[in-house]
Amino acid sequence: MTEAAEEILRIASKGDGVTASGRFAWGAAPGDLLGADGSLEWGPHHVAPPCRHFGRCGGCQLQQLDDESLSGFVEARVANASSSQELGAQHLAPPHLSPPGARRRASLRAESLGGRVVIGFREARSHRLVELEECPVLVPELVALLTPLRKLLITMGKAAPAKKGARGKFAQPRMAADIEMTLTEQGVDLGIRGLTAEGLAATEAMLAFAQGHKLARLTMDGGYGYETVWEPEPVTVRLGEVSVPLPPGAFLQATADGEAALVAAAREWLDGAATVADLFAGLGTFAFALAGPGTKVLAAEAARDAHLACKAAAERAQLPVFCDHRDLFRNPLQPDELSRFAAVLLDPPRAGAREQVECLALSSVARVVYISCNPSSWSRDAARLIEAGFRLVDLRPVGQFRWSTHVELASYFVRDA
Repeated sequence: MTEAAEEILRIASKGDGVTASGRFAWGAAPGDLLGADGSLEWGPHHVAPPCRHFGRCGGCQLQQLDDESLSGFVEARVANASSSQELGAQHLAPPHLSPPGARRRASLRAESLGGRVVIGFREARSHRLVELEECPVLVPELVALLTPLRKLLITMGKAAPAKKGARGKFAQPRMAADIEMTLTEQGVDLGIRGLTAEGLAATEAMLAFAQGHKLARLTMDGGYGYETVWEPEPVTVRLGEVSVPLPPGAFLQATADGEAALVAAAREWLDGAATVADLFAGLGTFAFALAGPGTKVLAAEAARDAHLACKAAAERAQLPVFCDHRDLFRNPLQPDELSRFAAVLLDPPRAGAREQVECLALSSVARVVYISCNPSSWSRDAARLIEAGFRLVDLRPVGQFRWSTHVELASYFVRDA
């Protein structure tokens, strides 16, 4: 390494290492030396990536970082979002990192390429697929299905009737499908979108696959919505102490331990609140954790399937969770409605909750917990809360998507009387 080499000081939001002069280097770690020719000399925080696909697969961007620098990246993403709006967090907690092999859901792509079927993630900045032979991020139950699933899709492709092409010749159609896998209480829930079982042979192959691999459920969506092919018993996920029905394609936190970290923060901050509005409630991840003898929860959710699943689980568990089927973007809870609650919890999509936060700002709610998967939209919404008289009391970074630049957080706002 020449004298022109510069030290990598930090990792930028998209995963590139950055030097003091503003040079960027993909795959670098803090403490690495970046040469004038672009070469890297590894420093004390640079480790060998645990996956053979790293560098091609677009699923991970930070496998070269040790735990110390990975934690530092997660913390910095959240801290920078807070400081960019001058939010003045009173306390920034150490980040929570999910361990390897903990991610319980995955969205993959399957395509027939050159006479074979490839299942995997896209390459970084490309539409090309990387065939997954291993994945240290996913739970072992999901990884174990990849090879047998390829064989199933090959069988289904061969069973599909040949179609006439532009030149009048018959050929097997090109196969392309989206694969959704989720680990549930009953096992793996497998959803295949963009593909249908055509003919008896394909149907029998799918049923044999589901039974042989003890799937919790197998669903197909050929373009008209999910149809259940196999489900020996109703599929559920455990949220707190409650088993909640899992509709096909419903949102679930990426890891159980990451979910537990977010829920623990919410329970600590909202302890003693007699009434809580859980907005963008989904299946009830936070509603079931907060509801109890001293706390009633309103769970508002726009997705009908998730709303009905939450409602059914609350009724069975006999918990004080009252469900509201409501689009909070088009029809947010108004200030007078919000003012009836002692506290509000928000867990919106990546776009944030601009409309709902505006109503919160105009209400008399004293405590707000905001869970976010996007520090950028969170900082915008948080700035509006601060403007309305709230204080940012606590901020907790969460790295559920290990080795990814995707960062989540839990935040706690209090408005003084």
